[in-house]
Amino acid sequence: MDALKNSTDVFFLLIGAVMVVAMHAGFAFLEVGTVRKKNQVNALIKIFTDLSISTIAYFLVGYTIAYGVDFFSAAPTISGAAEKAPEAYGKNGYALMHFFFLLTFAAAVPAIISGGIAERAKFWPQALASAAIVAVLYPLFEAVVWGKRWGLQAWFKQSFGAEFTDFAGSIVVHCVGGWMALAAVLLLGARRGRYRKDGTVVGIPPSNIPFLALGAWALSVGWFGFNVMSAQKVSDITGLVAVNSLMAMAGGLLAATIAGNKDPGFVHNGPLAGLVAVCAGSAVMHPLGALATGAVAGGLFVLAFNLCQNRLRIDDVLGVWPLHGLCGLWGGIAAGIFGATSLGGMGGVSLAAQVVGSLMGAAYAFIGGGLVYLVLKVTVGIRLSDEEEHIGADLAIHKIGAYPEDDLGRSR
Repeated sequence: MDALKNSTDVFFLLIGAVMVVAMHAGFAFLEVGTVRKKNQVNALIKIFTDLSISTIAYFLVGYTIAYGVDFFSAAPTISGAAEKAPEAYGKNGYALMHFFFLLTFAAAVPAIISGGIAERAKFWPQALASAAIVAVLYPLFEAVVWGKRWGLQAWFKQSFGAEFTDFAGSIVVHCVGGWMALAAVLLLGARRGRYRKDGTVVGIPPSNIPFLALGAWALSVGWFGFNVMSAQKVSDITGLVAVNSLMAMAGGLLAATIAGNKDPGFVHNGPLAGLVAVCAGSAVMHPLGALATGAVAGGLFVLAFNLCQNRLRIDDVLGVWPLHGLCGLWGGIAAGIFGATSLGGMGGVSLAAQVVGSLMGAAYAFIGGGLVYLVLKVTVGIRLSDEEEHIGADLAIHKIGAYPEDDLGRSR
């Protein structure tokens, strides 16, 4: 029975990991559909490359920082097959599968950043940034929240009566990714021609609404693996997480549809806003609380996106700071509100702990991400030249566009 339980837990995590890997296709097509045609190839290559870089960085360094477990012993040891294998590796390769599952979360951070800096970022400097973030910067925060290392969670419990709750990553993944993206976007500056000197905001419409919708659908489906499988063991799975995710998704879509006047960009990002926000409290909220959390997130995304692009003149191409940074921040706080027993939640949460922990995550990400991109900007540069940006990242970096026959026809 123990062997069956161990192998079932490993398979459970494998399914979750595969579902979240598939979400990276969602990130890619969401970006492909939003950027201009001359930058579509770059979006696809960038996110796939970042996933591969993240895999290596997290395996060699990041997972060890987060959980204190490394994989430099022989295969029988790290798979748990050896008679005297340390308990930390588990049986049937559980620690290896735990790494795989959480790698997909870590790799989501560069994928989030990619959408904000699209159309004008250099390729290899961004790859270096991804490596640094997934190897060191992200795991340090993951370590204190999910790894419960270095006493921060104990401090939360002593100070506020409960640990900081982030079941599936509203703060650890989304808020961190969104605030790092904001720092990168500010250091990069706006795309050429986005804002005129007279104050006019030049609209740049999405290049392909069906691709944008495909990306949103892929992310929405994969998110159930992201949230539900965060239980990490079959015995801990609960249908509450699945239904709360569903309710938040619905609330986010409808709120964004109304607030965004049925604009397809808002319609398809609305469910993602709801899902981002519900991650933290999906195991402790009542479904009606999850619905409210998602609805607030959907409206917040529309409001913040318009404010960011038009008033603050921050050229965050996919709106990843409003979507992940702000909606993630709201989600961390919402877990302390709707997780309370007085509002039908499971309890065991502290609003004060949620506010402090959420703000700490945002500040850490903005400062840490800013330092990474500032160092790269000063040393190797992070932005394409004006000419390269004009012809597009596809031709400038990859020497081929998304529609090569069209390019060949124009050259003739």
